[in-house]
Amino acid sequence: GGSKAASLHWTGERAVSVLLLGLLPAAYLCPGPAVDYSLAAALTLHGHWGLGQVITDYVHGDVPIKVANTGLYILSALTFAGLCHFNYHDVGICKAVAMLWSL
Repeated sequence: GGSKAASLHWTGERAVSVLLLGLLPAAYLCPGPAVDYSLAAALTLHGHWGLGQVITDYVHGDVPIKVANTGLYILSALTFAGLCHFNYHDVGICKAVAMLWSL
C-alpha cells in the first residue's frame, strides 16, 4: 500500500521534472497560452512537492506539520491562481520571461 503510493509519487515527481525540461524550450520556441498554462501547473506542482519535502524533513510534531501542510496547500493554490490570472489578464509567463531577457 504505502510503498506503492510512494513509488508512484516518486515517478510523478520525475515525470513533472522531465515535463519542465521540455516546457522550457517550448516556451522559447512556440510561446502561447497552452505553454503558459502548462508552465503554471507544472511549476506550481513542482514547487508544492519540493516544499512538501522540506516540511517532511524539518517540521516535527503533529500540530506543526498540520499547520505547515495547510499553509503549503494555501500557498500552492494562490500561486497557481496567480499564475493563471497573470496568463489570462496580462502577457503570460512566456512573454514575460522574453521581455525580461530583452532588457
